[in-house]
Amino acid sequence: MPVPLGQRWFLLAQIVVVCSIPASLFAQPRSPQMPAPPPMRFVSRDERSQLVAAKDLKSRLRTTIELAEAHLGHAEDSTAQKKFDQASEELGRYLGLIDDARQVLGALDRDRNSTRDLYRRFDIALRAQLPRLAVMRRTTPADYAIHLKAAEEFARETRTEALESFYGHSVLREEPDNQKKPEQTKDAPEGSKRP
Repeated sequence: MPVPLGQRWFLLAQIVVVCSIPASLFAQPRSPQMPAPPPMRFVSRDERSQLVAAKDLKSRLRTTIELAEAHLGHAEDSTAQKKFDQASEELGRYLGLIDDARQVLGALDRDRNSTRDLYRRFDIALRAQLPRLAVMRRTTPADYAIHLKAAEEFARETRTEALESFYGHSVLREEPDNQKKPEQTKDAPEGSKRP
């Protein structure tokens, strides 16, 4: 049975109205977006074999710094291209190498000059990398920037640990004035101080 002309226009009007309604009204409500996962710290097998193959600790540290610099450079490039997941992966590899160097140096005797030299080299490398992490953090969305802030703090703590190796056990900390006890001599009365 043919549809009368008036009903055709009515059906056509209904189709136009339904098509003009935004699709967002039909979509399910969006759940809050999950924050970006933290970067996984690790050293790849290839890099681990390069580090183990180093003939001494100085060359191992040099190799570690070079590999970490490369990963940090890749993270900067990915951040500039707005590829934040790739930047986060490279940041994890960077942090894995820094953590590995920290553990290797932490196992050494800090009283030796050669260990202090290694710590100094490590400190110089980290000092140059901290501003690069800060620049990346400023150009990264908040979901990823929190992990860059954590990486920056980790590098800063590692640098502080490297600097503390220079002080060793020979530095005496000064007591605050309110905790100092007056020195007394045997001959002097109790209330007088030693000159």
